Parts: sequence; C-alpha cells; structure tokens
Amino acid sequence: MKILSIDGSGNTASIAVAEDEKILAEYTVNHKKTHSQTLLPMVKTVLDMLGLSVSDMDYIAVSNGPGSFTGLRICAATAKGLGLATKKPMVGVKTLEGLAYNFEGTDCLVCPMMDARRSQVYTGIYAFSEKEGEFVLEVIEDQQAVPVEEILAKVNRLGRKAVFLGDGVPVYKEKIASSVTVPYVLAPAGHDLQSAASLSRAAFAYIKAGKTVSATELVPEYLRMSQAEREKLERGEKITAD
Repeated sequence: MKILSIDGSGNTASIAVAEDEKILAEYTVNHKKTHSQTLLPMVKTVLDMLGLSVSDMDYIAVSNGPGSFTGLRICAATAKGLGLATKKPMVGVKTLEGLAYNFEGTDCLVCPMMDARRSQVYTGIYAFSEKEGEFVLEVIEDQQAVPVEEILAKVNRLGRKAVFLGDGVPVYKEKIASSVTVPYVLAPAGHDLQSAASLSRAAFAYIKAGKTVSATELVPEYLRMSQAEREKLERGEKITAD
C-alpha cells in the first residue's frame, strides 16, 4: 500500500510517500514561499526521485484542518486535483492528529498548539497506547479552537507529563511556563511543526478504520470562520458557501 501525503495546514509545506508503513521519502520546506508555489513541484520532485507517479499511489492523504485558511484551501485543491485525475481514494486527516504523530509512542500527553490568533489556539490532547504490537492514538480532547488558558487548564487536570508542539508554542511559551503545573517539555526543532511523514502514520490508522472519501467528498475542517467571514457578519452581510 502506497500513500502520498500532503500537508500545507501551516507555514510548513510537507510531502511524503509511504509504503506499508515505511516512509520512502519526505520533503519539507518552512521558508517564505506560498504553498501554491511549492506543493505541486514538491510532489513532482519526490515522486521523480522514487521513480513513481501519482497513479502508483493507493491513497492520497491530506491535512484537512484546522490551520491557515489559505493553506488549507491550496492543500485541499492540490490533493483533490490529483485525486480527481487519478480516481484515488482520499484520506482527510485532522491536522492536530497528524501533529500528534510527531511523538508516536511517547508515554507523555501530546498537546499540539497552532496559533489561531485572537488569543486562541487550535489544539487537542492526545496519548498513545500499545495494542497488539502497534501504537494507537487516543483522543483525550478532540481538536478545537479555544483560549490557550483553557487547554493548559485541561492538561493540568489530567496530571500527566506533557509535550507541547506546534507554531503556537513560541507565541505562548511564557503562558505555558507560568500556567502549567505538571512536568512538561517543548518539542525540539524537527519535531515541532507539521510533517507529512507523521501525517502518513495517521493516515494508515484512518485507512484501517475505513475513514476514506472520494476527491469530491473531501472538505476542509476550518473549526471557525475566517476573518473575512467574521467581518461580513459584523457588517450584517450574508455568508455564502464556497
């Protein structure tokens, strides 16, 4: 089984190809250029290096939100275009679950935090348990958009050592230091941001659970309205679907 994974939910653009739970290649860029400039060329580079094509893939996995509204739309459009062209089934992985897989197998709680602005974070709380020789993700708090104080209080109540990761950590580093009462660590560079390899690991679990969709059915999960939509509501204008 081969999976092409695409993550553009944050500033990082990341592409990976996995086969039977083995990562064959990963290409990640976290530097300035927009995802509309990087994702498709990155897909081509990775597949060319492996001597493969999109048609050789069994599934296309994509980080399905939350995250940057523009990034998610570009990411979804890229994946849907490839899926429609090749008729491959899609795997829409929740962004925070994909991030949690950066620490697959840890005995700590995993708390990804993405900066959602307006003093909020996109976040969740996860743990890994071992079952029949494999690590299984346990969702303790499903992904949500909340004030950072709320998720830190939930971590404290759980009373277990935690690891924090994501682009929200540098933004709220002082808040974490002053509010968290349980032992904790901050993810080091290389494990702190989105990774298509981790997304692939999450995608395998989704596939085993039968959580796949067609390219036409894939819809990003934003969790909250964009700034443009909020401004429309404030002006009393009607919000229409894309």
